[in-house]
Amino acid sequence: MRVVSLVPSLTEAVAVTAPGLLVGATDWCTHPADLDVVRVGGTKNPDTARIAGLGPDLVIANEEENRAPDLAALRDAGLRVMVTEVRDLDQAFSELHRVLVDGCRLPRPGWLDDAERAWRAVEPPTHRLRAVVPVWRRPWMVLGRDTFAGDLLARLGVDNVYAAHPERYPRVPIDELNDCGAQLVVLPDEPYRFTADDGPEAFPGIPAALVSGRHLTWYGPSLTRAPAVLGEALRG
Repeated sequence: MRVVSLVPSLTEAVAVTAPGLLVGATDWCTHPADLDVVRVGGTKNPDTARIAGLGPDLVIANEEENRAPDLAALRDAGLRVMVTEVRDLDQAFSELHRVLVDGCRLPRPGWLDDAERAWRAVEPPTHRLRAVVPVWRRPWMVLGRDTFAGDLLARLGVDNVYAAHPERYPRVPIDELNDCGAQLVVLPDEPYRFTADDGPEAFPGIPAALVSGRHLTWYGPSLTRAPAVLGEALRG
């Protein structure tokens, strides 16, 4: 079977489970570090002609990361396209099973069972914090409603202030972010690369937690360590 992945986390999931299946991936697919496949452009601007030229049996995509016109072009080229939707952890687990077992026709991988066990073992938090979670600056954008990352944080005792916002990734002025009553600002290193010197200074008086964007936003093998990695960063 020949597979092209247009989603970095799904690329890692397939590559770790069955390294020989992938024939193409986006420029943003950085894991595993030694991934050696044809690069087909970005998640938002894939080279659909190049993908078709690879002759894949399956193209895996995501409704949030990839654009509908690109997926339509791939289908028009006669390719089978599987589009995932991931808004919370439970959906991530079910979609990973669908992609790997139903889509790629692989045995269910052990790491997926390990990841489910790791999250089941998370103790119910005894203390909760209200947080803002920026994902971009210039302009400032934060997690809003129905996000996978927001669900992970909630399971670890961190409640997103903007979880009820009508938009999933609203633009919010920095003054409003500072006045929203947040007790914590969570700063991931992707998609915007927040660092100790770029991000915390915009939130004077609010503690900041720098976290791994891969463990917060990727659904794949990283989920096995995500509870420990994120928990440590949030406690710190």
